[in-house]
Amino acid sequence: MGIERELKLALAPSRHDDIARFFDERTGAGKPIELANVYFDTPDCALAKAKSALRLRRTPAHWLQTYKTLGKSVAGLSNRQEWELPVEGEALEIDALLAACDNAAAREALERAAPELVALFKTDFRRTLWDIEREGSQIEVALDIGEITAEVDGTTRRGEISELELELKSGEESALSMLAAELRGAFPEIDPEDLSKAQRGYLLREKPESTIRNAWA
Repeated sequence: MGIERELKLALAPSRHDDIARFFDERTGAGKPIELANVYFDTPDCALAKAKSALRLRRTPAHWLQTYKTLGKSVAGLSNRQEWELPVEGEALEIDALLAACDNAAAREALERAAPELVALFKTDFRRTLWDIEREGSQIEVALDIGEITAEVDGTTRRGEISELELELKSGEESALSMLAAELRGAFPEIDPEDLSKAQRGYLLREKPESTIRNAWA
């Protein structure tokens, strides 16, 4: 199990080139990758109600399955438990996740949901990565642009992805706030984003917003 410590910031797509230039000038050219993700849950969103999310991701090198507790986000800063494992191909390996999950409540929720899991929505985006050091702490910066899609009653619903994720790899959490403050000094229009891609995907499917937000409160 890992603890994901991340600060998320929302920005206009028109600012992506400026943000990329900001980091390129400080650390060198970022590394672009294409990511395709499918999120799974039961038809009645049992995992969301249990404050968990299940994702299958295709990266340039391999497939990964990730199960995480969605936790709570305040001013864009979130702390989540996360279990991530490689898989052979485009299919979940639930038994491996259950074996890896050391949170009893999260494991029980996944075990109950497993027989009814279906693909609910997708996120496809281009990510540019930089590694940053602040005060001895290591931060991975990910600039994402793309879309969320959900098929509902034969219609494709779409939502925009345009955000910056600052993930603490080692060191003190305060380093995330320091880097975010530096960014907001250069780009005052950047705002904290408290909704994860998973939460936005559920909302895109037009589940009652109050139900989904309360599930993750």
